[in-house]
Amino acid sequence: MTGLLLPTRDGTLENWSPSGRTVPEAPAEPPRSRVAYAAAHVVADPLSPGDPAHAVALDWDSTLAFRHHLWSCGLGVAEAMDTAQRGMGLDWAATQELIRRTGAAARESNGRWCAGVGTDQLPPGPSTVDKIVAAWREQLELVSGEGATPVIMASRALAAVASGPADYRSAYGKLLSGAEGKVLLHWLGEMFDPALAGYWGHSDVRAAAAELASLCAEHADVIAGVKVSVLDADVETEFRRALPEGVACYTGDDFNYPDLIAGDEQGHSEALLGIFDPIAPVAGAALARLDAGDPAGFHELFGPTVALSREIFRAPTQHYKVGVVFLAWLNGHQPHFRMVGGLESARSIVHLADVLRLADEAGVLTDPELAVARMRPLLSVAGVA
Repeated sequence: MTGLLLPTRDGTLENWSPSGRTVPEAPAEPPRSRVAYAAAHVVADPLSPGDPAHAVALDWDSTLAFRHHLWSCGLGVAEAMDTAQRGMGLDWAATQELIRRTGAAARESNGRWCAGVGTDQLPPGPSTVDKIVAAWREQLELVSGEGATPVIMASRALAAVASGPADYRSAYGKLLSGAEGKVLLHWLGEMFDPALAGYWGHSDVRAAAAELASLCAEHADVIAGVKVSVLDADVETEFRRALPEGVACYTGDDFNYPDLIAGDEQGHSEALLGIFDPIAPVAGAALARLDAGDPAGFHELFGPTVALSREIFRAPTQHYKVGVVFLAWLNGHQPHFRMVGGLESARSIVHLADVLRLADEAGVLTDPELAVARMRPLLSVAGVA
């Protein structure tokens, strides 16, 4: 197979060719031993006549086709999460349509899904706890009405006005006391979104975890689980063990997910991960191995994906969406490498070359020849001859 001349981090170029490692076959059914959601990206419309830095126009056919791809791999879809560029280009108007369209697709396919409930429809500037709770409720009504499990996302607006833990208790208490069904909470660490620094009223991550566990104990009747995205396996494990019975922990740790999903004698984490978007076939196959009582096979499949995930989610972590969309393009799930808001420019060609190499090693390139063909003009545009 024809190779490429790829840039390296030491400033040199190297000849590279795909290894030919095959992608595992998707499982026949969703996993039974774990709940697994892939946080799905959106596909921008590259031909929108609006300014790509401001106008939000999506390629709906490609966006929805990718959700069907995730379901076909045995995974659930986590819709309108930060992977879909919530807070990084996707506005509330487009988010509403995304949730409605995915709801229709899920009903048609009988696909498992959840969806983010945020406060991003609030106008810029200072807000109040009551306005923040009202914004959550508006989005909660939409998500619940479409049949998704609601995921209460961390609120930038609340982080901006809260003066301490009591303000978080007040806001979440008002929201959860009025919830009519089960919800998931989402703790997104500041490495994913710097505007969420000090969430739960604590700058220390373990103090924040204790605060959240206490909140879950108070509202265990409506909280089905908590997605934890702090990229610290020890903190997540301690938090998981502190949760009340009946409240599950969903790992959002894109660095340490195999061990956290596998768990230990005291329990395991379910999964709601951005990295499951680009590695969906491998993730589905690995979880099927776990169902079959083959933990060694589970780790054999997942192990090579960790280096890829750590590269995609390297600091600044909030730009991980670039690698996710890049691999969707290389694998033929969309016809272009453009993102909402022009975010594809947020990562370097060296980073993308590393992602390509590691994706090959992880067995997630579904058509290596297509990947090479698409990478070649991108290298040329970037000045790599």
